[in-house]
Amino acid sequence: MANNSKPPRAWQRMLSGRRLDLLDPSPFDVEIEDIARGIARVARWNGQTKGDHAFSVAEHSVVVERIFARLNPKSSAADRLMALLHDSAEYVIGDMISPFKSALGLDYKDFEARIETAIHLRYGLPAKPSARLKKTIKKADIYCAYFEAVQIAGFSIDEADKYFTRPPADLRIRLRPLPVAEAEAFFLKRFEQLNRQLVKT
Repeated sequence: MANNSKPPRAWQRMLSGRRLDLLDPSPFDVEIEDIARGIARVARWNGQTKGDHAFSVAEHSVVVERIFARLNPKSSAADRLMALLHDSAEYVIGDMISPFKSALGLDYKDFEARIETAIHLRYGLPAKPSARLKKTIKKADIYCAYFEAVQIAGFSIDEADKYFTRPPADLRIRLRPLPVAEAEAFFLKRFEQLNRQLVKT
């Protein structure tokens, strides 16, 4: 008997009208408005945070970029834009907590990296950050996670010290989870600022 089943759909339609092939993502199908809309609706900590609103990946991304810029005042606009976009692939794959990423293994990381590469190329960035840049962005990401853990995710200071890295004493961040529309606009505004700086260089 002939098998008439169609192969599973491997693309996602965006509100911009773009169709992003998840297996072979093209930079031409990436739009920042789609990214902003998606990550503003993705909750950090699987939504297990205090307050009336989830702490979105969009807001997290802006905070990480601010921490990165504070720690690296001589960084370029391209470096800061990469910091802002460090979780941008999550607009299609969601924000999986670290234990789940570990359980899925390297195939997940490769899948995530392909989408990230398409995003970078779309905005004139290197396909992959250098090892040094990736490390410095990760440091800012970990510091942000510490602030999130103790301020909104219910961790005690002792727990946060065990699982995360405490930020320097002079680095102070106060988190206020934003409504979805505000988080989306917050991310887009910072992207536009950095993108304008990048175009001028």
